[in-house]
Amino acid sequence: MTPLPDAATPPRETISIAIVAKDEETNLRRVLPTVASWADEIVLIDSGSTDGTIALAQSFGARVLHVPWPGYGVQVNNALRAATSQWVFSLDADELFTPELATEVQALLARAARGEAPLDAYWVPRCNYFLGRAMRHGGFYPDRKLRLFRRGSAWAREDTEPHATPKYDGPAGSLTSDLLHDAYPTLALYLEHMNRYSSASVPLVLGRGKQSRSLVAFMWNVVLNPVATFLYNYGLRGGFLDGREGLLLHGYHSCYVSWKFAKAWEQDRAGRARSSAG
Repeated sequence: MTPLPDAATPPRETISIAIVAKDEETNLRRVLPTVASWADEIVLIDSGSTDGTIALAQSFGARVLHVPWPGYGVQVNNALRAATSQWVFSLDADELFTPELATEVQALLARAARGEAPLDAYWVPRCNYFLGRAMRHGGFYPDRKLRLFRRGSAWAREDTEPHATPKYDGPAGSLTSDLLHDAYPTLALYLEHMNRYSSASVPLVLGRGKQSRSLVAFMWNVVLNPVATFLYNYGLRGGFLDGREGLLLHGYHSCYVSWKFAKAWEQDRAGRARSSAG
């Protein structure tokens, strides 16, 4: 889906937008228009959508590949491998390009075509929205993510569910324009996601030896650590400046911290009980 050539447009290197999705029709209706007019390729890896995700993506010229869900990091890498352009931007299905970011990326690609972009990877500031409000404080901004890089130079770790993002070994630059992350328009959706993410985090927690077997470890991980997280982010890092939405976000984020450790303890306890019974 290479854009039509324009005599007024300077030559630039090519870019693929790599997305993983399942039942993301609602989000993609907002996301795809922000990239379709200038990206050379959109690659979408679908893991079994039953809504209109596939038809919508194809209507914007995306190349859709069907891959059963193998885990987030693996699926991100599947999308990166499927990309064919010189550069890749790894985009979540609930992230939107601002016009400023699209312009900045295209300017970088033009500099790369002239040999004036010596770096192969770039961090992008991400602005997180919660209940319709931009979260500008409390550690949620700038939520920098490594998203833009030359094809083949960065890959997601496959053992860091559910927060696998591309990693690059080497010096990386930084863009200045925001990527918008509008994942949580309602409390119900946020709580559903945090419940799912805390469950997905259990193997990582256990892998780090955080079983919370002793009473002291249990109290710290499940009770005190979440409270400390709230006080640090909401108080010391200024989360209170984001209004009532900020209070709710930091309150429920601290619950997520508790949930992932409690679920890890629960799973470890069940495993030890099975071993004893055997």
